[in-house]
Amino acid sequence: MITNEMLTGRSTAHLVTLGDGPHRLQKQAAEAFARMQQAAREAGFDLQPASTFRDFERQQAIWNGKFRGERPVLDKDSQPLDISGCSDAERCGFILRWSALPGASRHHWGSDLDVYDPHLLPEGKTLQLEPWEYEQGGYFYPLNCWMSDHMAEFGFFRPYAEDRGGVAIEPWHLSYRPLATLCAAQLTPDVLISAWQGQDLAGSDWIISEIATIFPRFIALPT
Repeated sequence: MITNEMLTGRSTAHLVTLGDGPHRLQKQAAEAFARMQQAAREAGFDLQPASTFRDFERQQAIWNGKFRGERPVLDKDSQPLDISGCSDAERCGFILRWSALPGASRHHWGSDLDVYDPHLLPEGKTLQLEPWEYEQGGYFYPLNCWMSDHMAEFGFFRPYAEDRGGVAIEPWHLSYRPLATLCAAQLTPDVLISAWQGQDLAGSDWIISEIATIFPRFIALPT
């Protein structure tokens, strides 16, 4: 049973550690990912997590940093934006394109992770997690093609495979469907609003007033 605290990144009781590293997922997702890693290895890829579980506080720091101009905000083409003259509504719209609200990130669930192949990353280059890296001509395009062909065999899919006018396409983001479907069904606007009570959430007045619009566009994705 996933509690609302687990669902919104305020508890880690539902997680296990992947190997000896810092990454964590739910046990069922971790086991499925290990099987997919082995299959990828046999195909010549070193499939590794770039990001797995992310707690509420980490997502809160990302959100607030972007809203307050302390972290870069990107446009739809992954180019830096100057949001200094933007309204709260404009700031939130730009940020939601690439970053989830604290409490609303699928990375809280322990079912989702970002992946890459460190051996395909050229020497001296830093992982950006931007679409061009995974598209034709990008470093990770061969891995991307392999995942498209095989990830469903292990229960994974891409929740951000299409641009539906909300969150940008994220070919690196994989979701373990058996668990993610349950979490998505449990997450509601009221659960989020409850998680935000007493928290420092930049733009909260506008966010809460517009949650009925934000939720279906940026949070409640098909599973």
